[in-house]
Amino acid sequence: MLLDIKNLRKDYTRGQQTFAAVNNVSFSMASDDFVCIMGKSGSGKTTLLNMIAGLLTPTQGKIIINDTNLFELNDQQVSAFRNQHIGYIPQGSSLLPNLNAIDNIRLPFYLTKREPQTCLSYAQSLLEKANISYLQEAFPANMSGGEMRRIAILRALICKPQLIIADEPTSDLDDESSAEIMQLLTEINQQGTALLIVTHDNDVASYSQKVLKMSAGKLLT
Repeated sequence: MLLDIKNLRKDYTRGQQTFAAVNNVSFSMASDDFVCIMGKSGSGKTTLLNMIAGLLTPTQGKIIINDTNLFELNDQQVSAFRNQHIGYIPQGSSLLPNLNAIDNIRLPFYLTKREPQTCLSYAQSLLEKANISYLQEAFPANMSGGEMRRIAILRALICKPQLIIADEPTSDLDDESSAEIMQLLTEINQQGTALLIVTHDNDVASYSQKVLKMSAGKLLT
C-alpha cells in the first residue's frame, strides 16, 4: 500500500470552542490508484490534503507513505521526504512570477540545493510530452490560466514522485482547459503515479477510479 491514512484528525480552536476540521478520517491508496475527494467548501478537503502533503501536523492519527509515518519525522525530514515522494499542486496560481517556465519546473531542485542543470533535459522532455515546449522561456505573466496550471503539474513531476496531490486543479479554468488538465493528469496516473485530487466538480471526479465524499470533516461511507 502506497498511502495509508489512519484515524486522522485536525482540531482548531476559535475563541473558547474547539472544532474538528478533519474528523477521524481513514482510507488507503495503492501505487496505481486515482482517487478523488469531493465535498463542499469548508468540508475539510484542503486541510486533509495539506496534512497528507506534510504541510500541516495532525492533532491525532497516522499518515503512512511507503511504510514511513510522516509525523514521526522532524520538519527537515518531512520536507526532504515530501520533495522525494510527493508532488503537490496547490489551488490557484502557484508559479513564481520572476521565474520562467523551465525554472519554475526545476524549482524543487533549487530548494533542496541540488543542481537544477542536472534535470534540465528531463524538464524539457516533460514540456514536450505536455505539448507546451513553446512555453519554456515564458514567464507566468504571459501565460493563460491553463498554461500556468500545466507548468505547476510538471513542477510536481520533476522529482519523479510516487504520489501526486492536487487541490482543485481545474478551478477557475474554462471547460476546454479543464479537460486538457484532466487528460494530462490521467496520463500521468496511467504511467504509474498515484493521484489524489480534491474537487467539487463532478466532471473532474468522473476521470478518477474512486470517489470519496467529505462532509463536516468526515469521509462519508
